[in-house]
Amino acid sequence: MAIDLPTARRLWRFLEPVHAVTYFSDETREALSAAGYRGFWMGYFAARAAPLGPVGPEIVTALFYNFAPSHVARAIPDAWDFAPPETALKVRQDAAVATLSRMLGDGAADAVDRAVAVLYPVAQNADLGGRALFAANAALPWPADRIGALWHAATLLREHRGDGHVAALTTAGITGREAGVLHATATAIPRSVLETSRHYTEEEWESVTARLADRGLLDLSGAITPAGRALKAEIENTTDRLAAPAYARLTDSDVDDLTTSLMELTTAVVASGEIPSVTPIGRGLDEVG
Repeated sequence: MAIDLPTARRLWRFLEPVHAVTYFSDETREALSAAGYRGFWMGYFAARAAPLGPVGPEIVTALFYNFAPSHVARAIPDAWDFAPPETALKVRQDAAVATLSRMLGDGAADAVDRAVAVLYPVAQNADLGGRALFAANAALPWPADRIGALWHAATLLREHRGDGHVAALTTAGITGREAGVLHATATAIPRSVLETSRHYTEEEWESVTARLADRGLLDLSGAITPAGRALKAEIENTTDRLAAPAYARLTDSDVDDLTTSLMELTTAVVASGEIPSVTPIGRGLDEVG
């Protein structure tokens, strides 16, 4: 069946914290450091880019979309001299399994199995066309253990949606660096969160703000305008519309079962307190419902 766009967004909000433990857990940071990667950002870029192979900074900048090219280039390709992509792949999966096992405990096995039973055919059959990060992750073998399979499914569908979001932004004529500023102003994410995580200088932030103001998307003070809100809503709607076909094979019963099982699992992840309330993705990923 064709699921509606709010359902596609709701499922993403359940899946995103499951995937995102790989960015916030001590297990991941410690494991990437032990593998030889120098600092958080080298580990981040190496782990997320590893499914692509030993690529250079241009490909990572293009596909991740909103990072400063200089930020990427400080980590890639040097990361591959410290440890190859194969190491990063094993480290990120093992650490994610360790983190989720700790957060979910022994009582979540049934919910995990029910979620994976629905997510496996969804992620296996989602269209690869135009979705390079999703395709690279889809080429990886499915983990044999239930927690690994859950994290892999969440990662696949997260990157599938992310590739679609990049397509929506480019169609709207919003560059990666403009996307960060527009997103912050539209969602009231503190500017400092994006400046730190996406390496904007004050000069670049002001320059991007001026470009968006020239298009009528922000006003001269940097506040979002009605035209800016309309464009942001269009981008998010397009992202949902591009994500929804992945779930087309699901029945109403599948969606209900998946929602119930993911609610249980995401509640446990959020209860750990390790998913920040404000991230570069947005506010409220630490909320369930």
